[in-house]
Amino acid sequence: MVIPSFLIAQIRLENASFEGEPQDATVPIGWIPCEIGTTPDILPGPWGVYQEASDGETFMGLISRADGTFESVGQRLSQSLEKGECYSLNMDLAKSNTYTGYNNSLKIRIWGSFNRCQKAELLYESPLVGHTDWENYSFSFMPKFNYHYIIIEAYAPKNKSAKGNILIDNLSLIVPCKRV
Repeated sequence: MVIPSFLIAQIRLENASFEGEPQDATVPIGWIPCEIGTTPDILPGPWGVYQEASDGETFMGLISRADGTFESVGQRLSQSLEKGECYSLNMDLAKSNTYTGYNNSLKIRIWGSFNRCQKAELLYESPLVGHTDWENYSFSFMPKFNYHYIIIEAYAPKNKSAKGNILIDNLSLIVPCKRV
């Protein structure tokens, strides 16, 4: 069944600004760890990261390690992404130059999923984030299937050192693309 885009509601992500008590190795409320060894950090404070949040009081840091492992978190959506519909999402991204040895630039990947932490379709891959000031990234995507989950993962390109970090804050509502 195809649902007309004007009937598709905005999808709100729980704790989209990753608010919580600053601490290391803690998954923000509303999110679930999606890779073995996923221990995101609620920042600022831990690991020598002291920049201010772009929205609210805290933000999330994800890392990738020299052994090729990385961190990712997911969430069940309040409403499914619908196959063939265009959606837009914004988020603020940065990196830290003081993340206790995890200072290389990473990308962020956004996946659509049928089940908890299962990566079914890559919906977005950012460029390498090498800036330490928050910048807003806006993108659109059109899923090939109906998805109930979204996954956010740190990603290190194979030709780069994998020991890096990416900071995430201020995810917007997932909204239908504007029609012209």
